[in-house]
Amino acid sequence: MPGSNLTRVEAEERKAIVAAPIHYAVSLDLTVGAKTFGSRTTVTFGATEGASTFLDLIAEQVTAVTLNGETLDPAAVFADDRIALTGLKATNEVTVEALCRYSNTGEGLHRSVDPSDGNVYLYSQFEVPDARRVYAVFDQPDLKAVFDFDVLAPASWIVLSNMPVKATEDDPRMTAEGTLESHPAETCKRWTFEPTPTMSSYLTAICAGPYAEWHTEYANEDGRTVPMAQYCRQALAPAFAKDVDYLFDITKKGFAFYAKTWGVPYPYAKYDQIYVPEYNAGAMENIGMVTIRDQYVFESKVTDALAERRVVTVLHELAHMWFGDLVTMKWWNDLWLNESFAEFTSTLATAEATEWHDAWATFCSGEKSWALRQDQLPTTHPIVAPINDLNDTYVNFDGITYAKGASVLKQLVAYVGRDRFFEGIHNYLGKHAYSNATLADLLAELEATSGRDLKAWSALWLEEAGITTIVPQVETAADGTITSLTLAQTAPAEHPTLRPHRLAVGFYNEDPATGAIVRTDRIELDVDGVATAVPEAAGRRMPALLLVNDDDLTYTKIRFDQVSLAFAEENLHRFDDALARAVIWLAFWDMTRDGEFPAERFVDMTLRLLAHEDESTTFRYALSCMSTAAWHYTPTDRRDAVVRRVAATLWDLAQQAEAGSDNQFQLVTAYLGYGEEGDAEFVRHAAGLKSGEVSLPGLEIDNNLTWTLNRALASVNAMDEDEIAGELAKKETTENREFAMGARAARPTAKAKAWAWQAAIQDESLTNMQLEAVAHGFAGTPRADLAEPYAAKYFETIDWIWAHRTFHMAEALLEGLYPVYADPKSLVDLGDAWLASHADADNALRRIVIENVEGSRRTLKVRAYNEAL
Repeated sequence: MPGSNLTRVEAEERKAIVAAPIHYAVSLDLTVGAKTFGSRTTVTFGATEGASTFLDLIAEQVTAVTLNGETLDPAAVFADDRIALTGLKATNEVTVEALCRYSNTGEGLHRSVDPSDGNVYLYSQFEVPDARRVYAVFDQPDLKAVFDFDVLAPASWIVLSNMPVKATEDDPRMTAEGTLESHPAETCKRWTFEPTPTMSSYLTAICAGPYAEWHTEYANEDGRTVPMAQYCRQALAPAFAKDVDYLFDITKKGFAFYAKTWGVPYPYAKYDQIYVPEYNAGAMENIGMVTIRDQYVFESKVTDALAERRVVTVLHELAHMWFGDLVTMKWWNDLWLNESFAEFTSTLATAEATEWHDAWATFCSGEKSWALRQDQLPTTHPIVAPINDLNDTYVNFDGITYAKGASVLKQLVAYVGRDRFFEGIHNYLGKHAYSNATLADLLAELEATSGRDLKAWSALWLEEAGITTIVPQVETAADGTITSLTLAQTAPAEHPTLRPHRLAVGFYNEDPATGAIVRTDRIELDVDGVATAVPEAAGRRMPALLLVNDDDLTYTKIRFDQVSLAFAEENLHRFDDALARAVIWLAFWDMTRDGEFPAERFVDMTLRLLAHEDESTTFRYALSCMSTAAWHYTPTDRRDAVVRRVAATLWDLAQQAEAGSDNQFQLVTAYLGYGEEGDAEFVRHAAGLKSGEVSLPGLEIDNNLTWTLNRALASVNAMDEDEIAGELAKKETTENREFAMGARAARPTAKAKAWAWQAAIQDESLTNMQLEAVAHGFAGTPRADLAEPYAAKYFETIDWIWAHRTFHMAEALLEGLYPVYADPKSLVDLGDAWLASHADADNALRRIVIENVEGSRRTLKVRAYNEAL
């Protein structure tokens, strides 16, 4: 794989040599052409005299290197994406001039051309180590520095960085041909920015292009006025203008909530949020200028789940300004400190400071279900993960680092108390502001405020992998009162650690007045060890359902007593509390994927829930998990019947749903994923919705839904390549190009799959988002005959992909092209053989393969359970 893979040992060795203060003067020339840009960096830094170290730089060409006044031969000092620095002095100055390459992969400085108007948009993405794709740098988080940026760009553009603009200067030079597709030659302007505070290189940022802009300001709690701005592509401006005031309001609520909660006002000079195209992640917490994927600019109707996720994302990145940016981890093993904290506090802020009051139900159904799945893979790891190199870091942006960590932080708040927890956070932020810290530093502050021994807590919760299961053991008298209740905790053999829990047990019964199932009693207690008695339950009447981990305070798998299990299966849709429904539903899904609950009964229970559920994320994940159960877990001889029953029920529910509702929209969208070639009724529904011959009250067939219908028709061979091209020609935008490629790849023909396979792997002109669309369309056809030819080919191609594509593109290919609908036994056998022959392969690569194969292994296990019923 191109690019050097910095190890933790190398980073520690460099940190021991390079000393503060470190300062960068970075000049970028964005007028050179459409493929490359100029980069000139002067770094001043202290060092151990006589020592040697290196700068990181991934560049097309290094044209000049000067160290302490001596001109060095680039050919002699630049190799393997590093610039060797030898014979260092106590104080040093090195200047590197280079030609760097724009990316179309969302790494480094990404360049996107909007086909609707020809406008060019640039944005940077530097986490984990991609500042080195733009300028020469000590690219590790604990070598914080001050940065001065200046940028030469076309005069018509807006240029943004972490800090406010200090000055602009017109430049009579003209841009090179190809720099601007829409305006091939124009004069230039230089933007010079204020110096940054001391910060890590991965948090620096540059964005440039003719972005549309909106401005306001915030009266900060420290008395300053903080300028705020939002930006997006010109093509999206009309849609975004409708949401800008709302998003400014959400951001201001976040400023106030965080400043109040941990007693530290927003620390930076400005706060920009820029919605950018073809983004690899949800968003990135660059200091003072957050980049966000512009799928969050809603031109078409979206689910309430996505609208809420946008709010959580905005608040997540804002939380990083304090936790991750102001105080940064020393090395990537403490990545969870950034992500878990931002995930926890953004959910808390969403629930308490916005209209999305059921955010913890959203977290349970969405984020926590992600964590449970990740934590039961062979690749599970402690929250504080061992990170030996950069590739280890890449693959740890996962359900454990984000969702399990956030859930465990919620448990920690319950364990130590909310006020004491946030008092400790206040002290932590104050003590380590503008520097780096470790888990030990955080725990020291929380111990001081709470009085709890958190070293033992950390050892069990943060430094050991795996998840426990808690099962209620209940005995009742003849009159229905509880005589004893014990909570039994178990752990899997491969991760046998039992953990202390602060949790609640909820009692749920029918409300005679309304018919809803409501909580009628609650016991909160500490649980530890193999068995914990609950003496407070004795003498209370056994409820219709006894819910362990009520309010979702802790991170654990739960099971039910037999009475509660039967009641929940039949009555889940009647529970009045969204969080209770989410906790119960997640337990049923976990039992289903563990082969402890029949897949068809889970499907039936989910269909009953969908007729009533009003929490959008629970609805979304219920649809998704039901699809997995129907397509992969049901017995082979029953699968077609189950899938058709699900499709028919979804269509019926969509017709019964409230006009224009989120449920109606999700049901229609889900139904369109169940098409089978030769199903005339499906084609009639999909084609009719598109033409208007079939209609559902309140359902608008907008751009994105039109493309969902196009893909659905293509997936059953009711739309050919020429028709897809014709649909794209009606409105060719960045998004519609991706939709069209995905639709073409989804066609159920050998020719379409061969094109998709070849394009995804070989066509490097595809952007990251186009590649993902093609891969998703390729693998998403539920037909074994189309997937089988690629089972062996997939494992034969892994090494080539890993060697020739950047990490993010290799990951997208290896995850997206996995032929999940091929025979799972064949995939397991091929996967095990590949792993056995690649024992020395990069850990990150092995992890991707192991997780793919484990999905097939689980399918075999759960399908066998259901076939044996």
